[in-house]
Amino acid sequence: MGDAMELRHLRTFRVVARTLNFTRAAAELHYAQSSVTEQIQALEAELGSKLFHRERRLRLTAAGERLVGYADQMLSLAEEAKAAVDEERGEPEGDLTIGALETLCTHWVPSLLGAYRAKWPRVRISVTEGGRGELYHGVRESEVDVCLTFGDAPGDPAFASRTLGEEPLVVLAPPGHPLAGKEEIRPGDLRGVGFLATPKGCGFREMLDRIDGPVVGTEVGSLAALGRCVAAGLGCAIVPAMVDHPGAVAVPLAGRTTTVTMTWRRRDENKPAIAALLATAGGLVRA
Repeated sequence: MGDAMELRHLRTFRVVARTLNFTRAAAELHYAQSSVTEQIQALEAELGSKLFHRERRLRLTAAGERLVGYADQMLSLAEEAKAAVDEERGEPEGDLTIGALETLCTHWVPSLLGAYRAKWPRVRISVTEGGRGELYHGVRESEVDVCLTFGDAPGDPAFASRTLGEEPLVVLAPPGHPLAGKEEIRPGDLRGVGFLATPKGCGFREMLDRIDGPVVGTEVGSLAALGRCVAAGLGCAIVPAMVDHPGAVAVPLAGRTTTVTMTWRRRDENKPAIAALLATAGGLVRA
Protein backbone atom coordinates (compact mmCIF):
# COMPACT_ATOMS: atom_id res chain seq x y z
CA MET A 1 0.00 0.00 0.00
CA GLY A 2 1.63 3.17 -1.00
CA ASP A 3 -0.33 6.07 -2.49
CA ALA A 4 -2.41 8.77 -0.79
CA MET A 5 -5.67 7.26 -2.03
CA GLU A 6 -4.89 4.01 -0.19
CA LEU A 7 -4.14 5.89 3.02
CA ARG A 8 -7.50 7.61 2.61
CA HIS A 9 -9.12 4.20 2.28
CA LEU A 10 -7.44 3.10 5.51
CA ARG A 11 -8.67 6.20 7.35
CA THR A 12 -12.19 5.48 6.15
CA PHE A 13 -11.88 1.82 7.11
CA ARG A 14 -10.76 2.76 10.63
CA VAL A 15 -13.82 4.97 11.18
CA VAL A 16 -16.21 2.36 9.78
CA ALA A 17 -14.56 -0.31 11.93
CA ARG A 18 -15.11 1.85 15.02
CA THR A 19 -18.68 2.95 14.29
CA LEU A 20 -19.84 -0.23 12.50
CA ASN A 21 -22.22 2.01 10.60
CA PHE A 22 -21.69 3.45 7.12
CA THR A 23 -24.07 6.36 7.73
CA ARG A 24 -22.36 7.49 10.95
CA ALA A 25 -18.92 7.02 9.40
CA ALA A 26 -19.91 9.16 6.40
CA ALA A 27 -21.18 11.93 8.69
CA GLU A 28 -18.00 11.85 10.78
CA LEU A 29 -15.75 11.92 7.71
CA HIS A 30 -17.91 14.48 5.88
CA TYR A 31 -18.25 12.13 2.89
CA ALA A 32 -21.28 10.96 0.99
CA GLN A 33 -22.28 7.49 2.15
CA SER A 34 -21.72 6.19 -1.37
CA SER A 35 -18.11 7.42 -1.20
CA VAL A 36 -17.53 5.50 2.05
CA THR A 37 -18.99 2.34 0.50
CA GLU A 38 -16.84 2.73 -2.62
CA GLN A 39 -13.66 3.23 -0.58
CA ILE A 40 -14.32 0.12 1.52
CA GLN A 41 -15.07 -1.91 -1.62
CA ALA A 42 -11.84 -0.66 -3.24
CA LEU A 43 -9.84 -1.64 -0.16
CA GLU A 44 -11.47 -5.08 -0.10
CA ALA A 45 -10.68 -5.54 -3.78
CA GLU A 46 -7.05 -4.53 -3.25
CA LEU A 47 -6.67 -6.93 -0.31
CA GLY A 48 -8.70 -9.71 -1.90
CA SER A 49 -10.70 -10.18 1.33
CA LYS A 50 -14.03 -9.09 2.72
CA LEU A 51 -13.55 -6.77 5.70
CA PHE A 52 -17.16 -6.60 6.89
CA HIS A 53 -20.11 -8.93 7.18
CA ARG A 54 -22.97 -6.95 5.61
CA GLU A 55 -25.96 -8.49 7.30
CA ARG A 56 -28.67 -6.80 9.33
CA ARG A 57 -25.89 -5.46 11.52
CA LEU A 58 -22.44 -4.55 10.18
CA ARG A 59 -19.66 -6.68 11.69
CA LEU A 60 -15.93 -7.01 11.08
CA THR A 61 -14.74 -10.22 9.48
CA ALA A 62 -11.67 -11.98 10.85
CA ALA A 63 -9.63 -10.23 8.14
CA GLY A 64 -11.15 -6.90 9.15
CA GLU A 65 -10.27 -7.49 12.80
CA ARG A 66 -6.66 -8.15 11.82
CA LEU A 67 -6.49 -5.08 9.61
CA VAL A 68 -7.56 -2.67 12.37
CA GLY A 69 -4.22 -2.85 14.20
CA TYR A 70 -2.21 -2.55 11.00
CA ALA A 71 -4.31 0.40 9.82
CA ASP A 72 -3.64 2.20 13.11
CA GLN A 73 0.12 1.59 12.79
CA MET A 74 0.30 2.65 9.15
CA LEU A 75 -1.74 5.81 9.65
CA SER A 76 0.23 6.71 12.75
CA LEU A 77 3.49 6.26 10.84
CA ALA A 78 2.16 8.42 7.99
CA GLU A 79 1.20 11.13 10.48
CA GLU A 80 4.63 10.99 12.10
CA ALA A 81 6.32 11.27 8.71
CA LYS A 82 4.22 14.31 7.82
CA ALA A 83 4.90 15.82 11.24
CA ALA A 84 8.65 15.41 10.71
CA VAL A 85 8.44 17.26 7.39
CA ASP A 86 6.28 19.99 8.95
CA GLU A 87 8.80 20.40 11.74
CA GLU A 88 11.56 21.04 9.19
CA ARG A 89 9.44 23.86 7.75
CA GLY A 90 8.97 25.23 11.25
CA GLU A 91 5.23 25.83 10.97
CA PRO A 92 2.62 23.38 12.31
CA GLU A 93 -0.21 22.41 10.00
CA GLY A 94 -2.56 19.50 9.44
CA ASP A 95 -5.33 18.29 11.74
CA LEU A 96 -5.63 18.64 15.51
CA THR A 97 -8.48 17.20 17.56
CA ILE A 98 -9.09 18.58 21.04
CA GLY A 99 -11.48 16.83 23.41
CA ALA A 100 -12.91 18.38 26.57
CA LEU A 101 -15.61 18.03 29.17
CA GLU A 102 -18.75 20.05 28.48
CA THR A 103 -17.87 22.74 31.05
CA LEU A 104 -14.32 23.10 29.80
CA CYS A 105 -15.52 23.33 26.20
CA THR A 106 -17.48 26.39 27.31
CA HIS A 107 -15.03 28.07 29.68
CA TRP A 108 -11.47 27.02 28.72
CA VAL A 109 -11.33 25.84 25.13
CA PRO A 110 -12.35 29.15 23.43
CA SER A 111 -9.45 31.15 24.91
CA LEU A 112 -7.02 28.31 24.22
CA LEU A 113 -8.13 28.02 20.59
CA GLY A 114 -8.16 31.78 20.12
CA ALA A 115 -4.52 32.05 21.20
CA TYR A 116 -3.54 28.99 19.16
CA ARG A 117 -5.35 30.06 15.98
CA ALA A 118 -3.80 33.52 16.09
CA LYS A 119 -0.32 32.00 15.93
CA TRP A 120 -0.86 28.83 13.88
CA PRO A 121 -3.66 29.46 11.36
CA ARG A 122 -2.73 26.54 9.07
CA VAL A 123 -3.74 23.88 11.61
CA ARG A 124 -7.27 22.53 11.08
CA ILE A 125 -8.81 22.18 14.53
CA SER A 126 -11.81 20.12 15.59
CA VAL A 127 -13.31 20.03 19.08
CA THR A 128 -15.16 17.07 20.54
CA GLU A 129 -17.07 16.94 23.81
CA GLY A 130 -17.42 13.91 26.06
CA GLY A 131 -17.07 12.38 29.49
CA ARG A 132 -13.65 11.76 31.01
CA GLY A 133 -13.63 8.04 30.19
CA GLU A 134 -14.65 8.73 26.58
CA LEU A 135 -11.92 11.36 26.22
CA TYR A 136 -9.17 9.12 27.59
CA HIS A 137 -10.35 6.34 25.27
CA GLY A 138 -10.18 8.78 22.36
CA VAL A 139 -6.61 9.76 23.25
CA ARG A 140 -5.60 6.11 23.64
CA GLU A 141 -7.13 5.19 20.25
CA SER A 142 -5.61 8.22 18.44
CA GLU A 143 -9.06 9.71 17.84
CA VAL A 144 -8.30 12.69 20.10
CA ASP A 145 -4.88 14.37 20.19
CA VAL A 146 -5.25 16.28 23.45
CA CYS A 147 -8.01 16.33 26.06
CA LEU A 148 -8.95 18.62 28.94
CA THR A 149 -10.53 17.20 32.09
CA PHE A 150 -10.93 17.96 35.78
CA GLY A 151 -9.01 16.10 38.45
CA ASP A 152 -5.86 14.03 38.67
CA ALA A 153 -3.89 12.94 35.62
CA PRO A 154 -4.57 9.38 34.42
CA GLY A 155 -2.12 6.72 35.55
CA ASP A 156 -1.61 5.23 32.07
CA PRO A 157 2.16 5.32 31.31
CA ALA A 158 1.36 5.93 27.64
CA PHE A 159 -0.11 9.31 28.61
CA ALA A 160 1.54 12.57 29.57
CA SER A 161 -0.34 15.30 31.43
CA ARG A 162 -0.01 18.87 32.60
CA THR A 163 -1.99 20.83 35.17
CA LEU A 164 -3.27 24.03 33.58
CA GLY A 165 -4.83 25.57 36.66
CA GLU A 166 -6.79 25.25 39.87
CA GLU A 167 -10.54 25.72 40.03
CA PRO A 168 -12.33 26.34 43.35
CA LEU A 169 -15.19 24.02 44.25
CA VAL A 170 -18.63 25.22 45.26
CA VAL A 171 -21.66 23.59 46.78
CA LEU A 172 -24.83 24.05 44.72
CA ALA A 173 -27.88 24.24 46.95
CA PRO A 174 -31.57 24.81 46.22
CA PRO A 175 -32.92 28.26 47.10
CA GLY A 176 -34.01 28.27 50.73
CA HIS A 177 -31.80 25.32 51.71
CA PRO A 178 -29.88 25.84 55.00
CA LEU A 179 -26.56 25.71 53.13
CA ALA A 180 -27.71 28.38 50.67
CA GLY A 181 -27.58 31.04 53.36
CA LYS A 182 -23.92 30.50 54.27
CA GLU A 183 -21.07 32.69 53.03
CA GLU A 184 -18.73 29.70 53.03
CA ILE A 185 -19.22 25.98 53.61
CA ARG A 186 -16.78 23.73 55.45
CA PRO A 187 -16.69 19.97 54.80
CA GLY A 188 -18.09 19.31 58.30
CA ASP A 189 -21.23 21.25 57.35
CA LEU A 190 -22.07 18.53 54.79
CA ARG A 191 -22.41 15.63 57.19
CA GLY A 192 -25.72 13.87 56.61
CA VAL A 193 -26.82 16.28 53.85
CA GLY A 194 -28.52 14.72 50.83
CA PHE A 195 -26.50 15.12 47.63
CA LEU A 196 -26.94 14.50 43.94
CA ALA A 197 -23.92 13.09 42.10
CA THR A 198 -22.76 12.00 38.70
CA PRO A 199 -22.02 8.23 38.31
CA LYS A 200 -18.88 6.65 39.78
CA GLY A 201 -15.83 7.01 37.56
CA CYS A 202 -16.71 10.61 36.69
CA GLY A 203 -14.35 13.35 37.86
CA PHE A 204 -17.22 15.26 39.45
CA ARG A 205 -18.15 12.20 41.51
CA GLU A 206 -14.57 11.90 42.74
CA MET A 207 -14.73 15.46 44.07
CA LEU A 208 -17.71 14.48 46.22
CA ASP A 209 -16.36 11.08 47.29
CA ARG A 210 -13.24 12.72 48.75
CA ILE A 211 -15.36 14.54 51.31
CA ASP A 212 -16.58 12.62 54.34
CA GLY A 213 -20.20 13.25 55.24
CA PRO A 214 -22.48 13.88 52.23
CA VAL A 215 -25.12 11.24 51.55
CA VAL A 216 -25.60 10.47 47.84
CA GLY A 217 -29.30 9.89 47.26
CA THR A 218 -29.52 10.19 43.47
CA GLU A 219 -27.13 9.77 40.55
CA VAL A 220 -27.61 12.07 37.54
CA GLY A 221 -25.97 11.35 34.20
CA SER A 222 -25.19 14.85 32.93
CA LEU A 223 -23.84 17.98 34.55
CA ALA A 224 -26.58 20.14 33.04
CA ALA A 225 -29.24 17.86 34.50
CA LEU A 226 -27.42 17.89 37.85
CA GLY A 227 -27.74 21.67 38.11
CA ARG A 228 -31.42 21.61 37.14
CA CYS A 229 -32.16 18.91 39.71
CA VAL A 230 -30.48 20.99 42.42
CA ALA A 231 -32.54 24.03 41.40
CA ALA A 232 -35.68 21.86 41.62
CA GLY A 233 -34.90 21.05 45.25
CA LEU A 234 -33.81 17.42 44.84
CA GLY A 235 -30.55 17.83 46.74
CA CYS A 236 -27.18 19.59 46.75
CA ALA A 237 -24.12 19.02 44.56
CA ILE A 238 -20.40 19.79 44.49
CA VAL A 239 -19.05 21.22 41.24
CA PRO A 240 -16.23 23.50 40.01
CA ALA A 241 -17.11 27.17 40.40
CA MET A 242 -17.13 27.70 36.61
CA VAL A 243 -20.12 25.39 36.14
CA ASP A 244 -23.30 27.23 35.14
CA HIS A 245 -26.04 26.84 37.77
CA PRO A 246 -29.25 28.67 36.79
CA GLY A 247 -31.79 28.56 39.62
CA ALA A 248 -29.35 27.11 42.20
CA VAL A 249 -27.26 28.92 44.81
CA ALA A 250 -23.47 28.45 44.67
CA VAL A 251 -21.57 28.70 47.96
CA PRO A 252 -17.76 28.38 48.14
CA LEU A 253 -16.45 25.14 49.67
CA ALA A 254 -13.63 26.20 51.98
CA GLY A 255 -10.17 24.97 51.06
CA ARG A 256 -11.30 22.63 48.27
CA THR A 257 -10.21 22.92 44.64
CA THR A 258 -9.86 20.72 41.60
CA THR A 259 -7.36 20.89 38.77
CA VAL A 260 -7.84 21.45 35.05
CA THR A 261 -5.66 18.80 33.42
CA MET A 262 -4.46 18.47 29.83
CA THR A 263 -3.59 14.94 28.65
CA TRP A 264 -2.01 13.62 25.44
CA ARG A 265 -0.15 10.55 24.15
CA ARG A 266 3.44 10.74 25.35
CA ARG A 267 4.80 9.55 22.00
CA ASP A 268 2.98 12.37 20.17
CA GLU A 269 4.19 15.35 22.17
CA ASN A 270 6.88 16.28 19.63
CA LYS A 271 4.46 16.46 16.71
CA PRO A 272 4.48 20.15 15.69
CA ALA A 273 0.74 20.81 16.00
CA ILE A 274 0.57 19.18 19.44
CA ALA A 275 3.84 20.73 20.67
CA ALA A 276 2.52 24.15 19.61
CA LEU A 277 -0.71 23.54 21.54
CA LEU A 278 1.21 22.55 24.67
CA ALA A 279 3.28 25.72 24.39
CA THR A 280 0.14 27.81 23.89
CA ALA A 281 -1.56 26.20 26.88
CA GLY A 282 1.53 26.86 29.00
CA GLY A 283 1.10 30.56 28.30
CA LEU A 284 -2.48 30.43 29.54
CA VAL A 285 -1.80 28.53 32.79
CA ARG A 286 -3.58 30.16 35.68
CA ALA A 287 -3.58 29.49 39.39
